[in-house]
Amino acid sequence: MSTASTQTPESRYGRSSDERADRTLKIVGAVLGAVLLAVIGWFGYHYVGQNKISGELIGFELAEDSVQVHLEVRKDAGVAGYCTVRSQAEDGDEVGRADFRFDGDSTRIDEVVTLRTKAAGTTAELLGCHAD
Repeated sequence: MSTASTQTPESRYGRSSDERADRTLKIVGAVLGAVLLAVIGWFGYHYVGQNKISGELIGFELAEDSVQVHLEVRKDAGVAGYCTVRSQAEDGDEVGRADFRFDGDSTRIDEVVTLRTKAAGTTAELLGCHAD
């Protein structure tokens, strides 16, 4: 006994609905991927390109009631701004936070600042730098 085939002859009736749906999904996926890349690029440009002041915590030394923090700040010439530094105790409580201002025409500032703490700190963390 032979069984009848339920498939249509190839290239006689055009594409099947599954092939059309696959093609549509590929196009939609490509468009959404391109939009996602454009959004990531836009945010990246504004974060890196528009940031007029940035800083890096090089190191720190702990004392009983303060923390000596070594900061390296890079900024555009003539831009004024500040960097926020904090210190935490061993249990995670914040024991000190301060903003340190950086003005002038210098584009690279290498400075050691003192962060006063209300108890012995175990860390120093640069939270960020912001232009005025």
